[in-house]
Amino acid sequence: MDWVNNNPDRKDKYGNALSLIEESYENKELDKANAYFSEALFYSMSEAAYRGPEIFLYAYRLRWLADMLKDPEKNKEDIQLLSSALKRSLNNFYKDYDAATDEKVAAAMFKLYADSVPSNYYPTFLTDVKKKYKNNFEKFAKVMFQKSMFDDESELSAFLDNPSLKKLEKDMAYTIASEIYRKNREFNALTGSREEQRKEGERLFLAGLMEMHPNKNYYPDANSTMRLTYGQVMDYEPRDGVIYNYYTTTDGYLEKEIPGDYEFNVPARMKELLQARDFGRYADKDGSMHTCFISNNDITGGNSGSPVINGKGELIGIAFDGNWEAMSGDLAFEPELQRCINVDIRFVLWVIDVYAGATHLIDEMKIVE
Repeated sequence: MDWVNNNPDRKDKYGNALSLIEESYENKELDKANAYFSEALFYSMSEAAYRGPEIFLYAYRLRWLADMLKDPEKNKEDIQLLSSALKRSLNNFYKDYDAATDEKVAAAMFKLYADSVPSNYYPTFLTDVKKKYKNNFEKFAKVMFQKSMFDDESELSAFLDNPSLKKLEKDMAYTIASEIYRKNREFNALTGSREEQRKEGERLFLAGLMEMHPNKNYYPDANSTMRLTYGQVMDYEPRDGVIYNYYTTTDGYLEKEIPGDYEFNVPARMKELLQARDFGRYADKDGSMHTCFISNNDITGGNSGSPVINGKGELIGIAFDGNWEAMSGDLAFEPELQRCINVDIRFVLWVIDVYAGATHLIDEMKIVE
C-alpha cells in the first residue's frame, strides 16, 4: 500500500484492492454457516462434491417428476419416460448404498449443524427437531428413514411404477431434501455478491503486485487454466520388497476383468483379439502391447484426459489417475511415491484401429513408428 499510495495513478487504480478483500470476509457468521451447510447437509449433484447424507441426493432427483405430476394428464407421456429412466438408474445408486449407515450419518450431521450454526441459518426441519423431538436427532433420523421410500430400492421402484404427487410430497426425505436445496439457493444469493467483490479485490491485488515487481516470475492460477507439468516415466517402490514396473500390458488388462462390472468388463470381441495377441503395429518389441505407464508428474482432480507429450512433442499417452500410495498429493507432493497413471497411446490407437475399425481416423494422423 505504500507503493500504491506513492503514485496518484496507482492509488486510483489499486487503492481499493485490499479493502475489497477485507470487506468480503466481514460476515464470518455467514461464512461459518455456509461452510457447515455445504459439508454437513448439502448433497451436491456434482460427483466432485459428494458429502452429507446420501439419501437426499436421490430424493431431490425426483423434483422434475414432482413438477410433471402437478398436471398428470398433460404430462402423462413425459412422466412415463422419466419414471422409466429413474428406474434404470436405481441400481447404480443403491448397489453401494447402506441405509443403516446413512441414517447414522444423517443424525450426526443434523446435530453437528444445529450445535454449530445460529438458528437463523437453519432449514425449517431443524427447528422442528428441536421442538417436536427435543433435540433427539437419532430419533428424528430413525423416523425419517422409516417413513421414507428413498432408503429402499424396491420401495422406490414400486413408487415409480405408479408415481403420485401426494405420496412424494408426504415423503420426509423428499421434503427435507427440497428444504436443503432451497436453503442452498439462499446461501448462494447471500454469498454470491461478496464472492464477486473478493474476486475483484484479488484481481487488483495481483495486477498491482505484477506491476510492482515486473521482473518476478508468477505462477499461473492452477484452477481452470492451461498449464504444463514435467516429469519422467519411471517405476516406484511403495514399501519394502515391492516394486511396481513403469508399464502394464494387456495381460494385466485381462487379469483384472470382472464380467458384468461396468468398470472392469471386457467386451467379448476385444477379449478375443487380446487373447489372439492381434496387436498389429502397436505391439512392443517383445510382442506384448502396453496398456498403461506411470510417470512422476503431478496430477490432481480435473487433470484426467490431459495429453502426455514426450520431449519431441509427440503424444505418447493420456493422463487419467494417480496411484493409491500418493493420495496425500492434494496436501503434499512426495517425489518417491507420487505417480501419474497414463494410458499408453498405442493402446488407444489399437482400440481405434483394430478393435473399432475406425481406420479413417488413423489415416488422418501422423503416427510415429
